[in-house]
Amino acid sequence: MTTVHQGKQVATVRFGRLDAGLDEVEQAIDSSRGLLLSQQHPDGYWCGELEADTTLESDYIMLHTLLGTGDEGRMRRAITEILRHQNEDGGWSTYTGGPSNISASVKAYFALKLMGWSASDPLLMKVRDWILANGGATEVNTYTKLYLCFFGQYDYNAVPAIPPEIVLFPRWFYFNLYEISSWSRAILVPLSIAYAKKPFKKIPAEHGIDELFVGGREHANLHLRWDKQIFGWRNFFLICDRLTHWLERIHVRPLRAIALKKAERWILERMEMSDGLGAIYPGILNSAIALRCQGYSLDDPQVIRALDEFEKLGIEEPGVPGASEPAFRMQPCKSPVWDTAYAMFALGEAGVASSDPRLLQAADWMLSKEVRHKGDWSVKAPHVEPGGWYFEFNNEFYPDIDDSAQVLLALSKVENPRERYQYEVTQRAIQWIWAMQCKSGGWASFDKDNTKMIFQSIPFADHNAMLDPPTVDITGRILEMLASYGVAPQDPRVRKAIQFIYREQEPDGSWFGRWGVNYLYGTFLALRGLEAMGVWNHEPQIQQAAEWIRMVQNADGGWGESCASYDDPTVRGIGVSTASQTAWAILGLLAAGDIRSDSVAKGIRWLLQRQQADGSWVEDQYTGTGFPRVFYLSYHMYRNYFPLLALTTYRRAKQAESMGTKI
Repeated sequence: MTTVHQGKQVATVRFGRLDAGLDEVEQAIDSSRGLLLSQQHPDGYWCGELEADTTLESDYIMLHTLLGTGDEGRMRRAITEILRHQNEDGGWSTYTGGPSNISASVKAYFALKLMGWSASDPLLMKVRDWILANGGATEVNTYTKLYLCFFGQYDYNAVPAIPPEIVLFPRWFYFNLYEISSWSRAILVPLSIAYAKKPFKKIPAEHGIDELFVGGREHANLHLRWDKQIFGWRNFFLICDRLTHWLERIHVRPLRAIALKKAERWILERMEMSDGLGAIYPGILNSAIALRCQGYSLDDPQVIRALDEFEKLGIEEPGVPGASEPAFRMQPCKSPVWDTAYAMFALGEAGVASSDPRLLQAADWMLSKEVRHKGDWSVKAPHVEPGGWYFEFNNEFYPDIDDSAQVLLALSKVENPRERYQYEVTQRAIQWIWAMQCKSGGWASFDKDNTKMIFQSIPFADHNAMLDPPTVDITGRILEMLASYGVAPQDPRVRKAIQFIYREQEPDGSWFGRWGVNYLYGTFLALRGLEAMGVWNHEPQIQQAAEWIRMVQNADGGWGESCASYDDPTVRGIGVSTASQTAWAILGLLAAGDIRSDSVAKGIRWLLQRQQADGSWVEDQYTGTGFPRVFYLSYHMYRNYFPLLALTTYRRAKQAESMGTKI
């Protein structure tokens, strides 16, 4: 069907009695594009808020109570933020609309008590009832238990041992630091110092949480439970854990002093050229504790710097809906490189000229963030020149393969006057990415072949992110990037990556999403990567994936998926419609060659109807993933640049169809 608008023929999309013409789509694109350009920082980058759950505010209060530092006003405002997210049952969840989580709830309860709340307060009584009904404080994760030990609220002998001697294990040893994920290293190395030194902060008895142990703390079994499968890796590592604790008690630790010094040196080296250790919240927090354990004073430059980087993650919000007082919250890290790369790519796709000064300024900012020093990744790729980009403002030791691919896609959208320089930078990054390809054919986030699955059974690995295996979402993005730089589908490395994607496909046609929620994210990126490499869209794997996307569309025309799909894969693709996930679904369908279906038409209509007057979209759900089943994220810019990308991709596809050409 066609219609005439302002003297020109315009293709239309039929949706019931509503027609979404390309002129309407164009208006939405213009509005979204204008909003995104208005959000650019004067220095050229974009950086939206990265929101997480209330464990960050609880940890903030615990850290400053432990160190005797911090702003009392900020800590009170952190309580306002915590209370704002309490569930009806009394507990706290790790994502919007999710069930209450035991670790998040115990941390929140303890933070409230540290700030002077009484156990007899009706609110705390409600929390306590929920916690006790769900197993009590012994059910929290390892990191929560260790933090409680700092205040005498848990037993050091009962927490999983994290001996600092692990930093001494040689690289040829089956278990060594570089066989676990980069973020686990940043978390565990400083925690190993804390475990060895066993800091203790005496707090008033009324601030304690003995009442959160079922039957009372003196009667609680604080130790980890044995697995029912007697001969398994879980029980093997528990035996090693008990042995380590026994050696601690009899003071058999001949290498402890050497290990502590090496761990300290490891931390200090990685704090250089970085926004704190690993540039992530737990690494920065734990490094401040570790340095204090090693005897650094509060006015030591290294401690001051760690705490400064920690405070920079904070956001003050004067007016908070539903709160009578201002709130203060913490971000897990900052995402300028990631947001800039996606905003720039979406704007380039939306028709912003490749010579536009705003895109050139963004390109130059990103070029200034190129990694030029070898980091932890070089252990597995020792003879490779550094290249690529990290996620944050500064994180030289940890370039991110996923970010690097997206930055390269963004840079392909500009014609830089410094053409030769940009070419050299991009070629270095591409060669670095090739060098980081795993044996399976896929790519991971920070490391190569970080896949020894038995390490997930180690007692202190209950953050569910001990490893950094290759994933479909990253591999799909890299294929899209490589295609944009002229890499042919016949390249053996590309064929290997495509086979990896095929092997990982679920029986229903979807793909798991490691870094976004969840199967909608993995599926759209896999389809875009395969399309970019010229895979015929009538291949059964492609059509099955497209059919899955259509099958999980909501009645309102949008798509959504809850973080619950990480716990229960049977609810994959099910959730409240969101702007970012609707955009992912549309992008996936378009990549599969679906331009005309009612599903695409309804999805486009959903985006058009819900766009705000300023060009934005509202999104309350968490659609980003930190650690599956444990930690989730809300990228505040996802709701804007992904819909823009979906609308522009749709417009291009419809224009190509009307002209009888292929995209």
